Amino acid sequence: MRLWVTAVLPLGLALVAAAQEPAPGPPPKPTPGPRTVVVIPVKGDIDGALTYVIRRGVKVALDRGAQHLVLHMDTDGGPVNDTTDIMEIIQRFKPEANTYTLVDKKAYSAGSFIAAGTRHIYMVPGSVIGAATPILITGQELGESVQAKMNSALRAMVRAAAERHGHRADVFEAMIEKDRGLKIGDTVIVPEGEILTLTAEEAAKAYGEPPRPLLSSGTVGSLDEMLQKAGLAGAEIIRVEQTGLETLARWIVSIAPVLLLAGIVGVYVEFKVPGFGLPGIAGAACLLLFFFGHQIAGLSGHEALVLFGVGVVLVGLEIFVFPGTLIAGSLGAALIVTSLLMAMVDYYPTDPIIPDMSELRRPLINLTISLLGAGIVIAFLAMTLPSTPLFASLTVRATSGKAVEPAAQTGDTGLAHTDLRPAGKAMFGERLEDVVTEGDFISRGTPVRVVAVEGPRVIVERA
Repeated sequence: MRLWVTAVLPLGLALVAAAQEPAPGPPPKPTPGPRTVVVIPVKGDIDGALTYVIRRGVKVALDRGAQHLVLHMDTDGGPVNDTTDIMEIIQRFKPEANTYTLVDKKAYSAGSFIAAGTRHIYMVPGSVIGAATPILITGQELGESVQAKMNSALRAMVRAAAERHGHRADVFEAMIEKDRGLKIGDTVIVPEGEILTLTAEEAAKAYGEPPRPLLSSGTVGSLDEMLQKAGLAGAEIIRVEQTGLETLARWIVSIAPVLLLAGIVGVYVEFKVPGFGLPGIAGAACLLLFFFGHQIAGLSGHEALVLFGVGVVLVGLEIFVFPGTLIAGSLGAALIVTSLLMAMVDYYPTDPIIPDMSELRRPLINLTISLLGAGIVIAFLAMTLPSTPLFASLTVRATSGKAVEPAAQTGDTGLAHTDLRPAGKAMFGERLEDVVTEGDFISRGTPVRVVAVEGPRVIVERA
């Protein structure tokens, strides 16, 4: 069903889906019955590869109908843009009331931001959370004016996440802004001029009237103890493991427009050059790498690749079996474009079948860049390729395997070496050349005559 409806994406159909945020509330009470918990590791530096792991974990949770999501965290932090992406991904899990962070050892910088995006935070003894001041990759602090702007944006983002999940927003602000300090009642948690970093014991300590934990929902010795304390003892555990393929996927997705451009140009050159050679192999490899990377990144499923294959088959039928009908070719081209868009759309199991325009914007931009770039490259090749030594080395080869000079001229006559549907091969004396008709079907062995030569394109008709 999704494949059929998604095939109309090139026509511009889109629906806007909205979801209500859950209201902040206390930790869930233990209830009997089976539970499913998905545990996602947030270990090491936060980067694009980790973003793909968390996306995959959230989609697994939604697909399996899991009621609870746990981030098992031990990180020194990472770039703000990756952190923001992760926080947005976590919001896709519904209900957000059942999201947890277990701080195992440390949750510095971006790790504390991500923890603010979950409803419940637990910590193991000796673990720490905080120190979220932005710094350069080299470890140096930002300049005063730049840091002030960055801190303002971060405070707004983290404050909104903390308030949405029932945390003390001022605690996270004190982790970002050293001049802010933190005071609850008459108790000074951290003085102005210092960045807030909390141990497990400090985070679980209660302040205010009525007493309320500063940040942590409790100190636990292990993941099993956390699940028991959260009322999830005996729950089914699904662990998402990080693999090296996520790093590869990050690189592939980052160059997606280049891969598409190279794939389109490679296919074009293969059609212009006789035989299935290096250009066709390179183009096919780029397109397969494009789909492979997006699938590993959690952006694409098998449907996009299947749809692409069906589109290629229909285009092939248009060229070789039903020339001139345009029906199979048009439908195939539409399916190919749709499959490329599908591969780049971040689709979740709970999303509407047709994605909204906010999800289509970046895929459309990437596809447009690729098509425009490919058009420019193809136009350049069409003007320059026929006169290059490379073209001469790639074109017409005799059946013996020895290269012969591609010297087709208007008026030359020969025999169709294969069925021309409308493309195929024809023999002119001892030369075997790729030819194309103007749409007519010509069977093998029929005499043909060259009516035009347009660069590498040799057009023939019945002699």
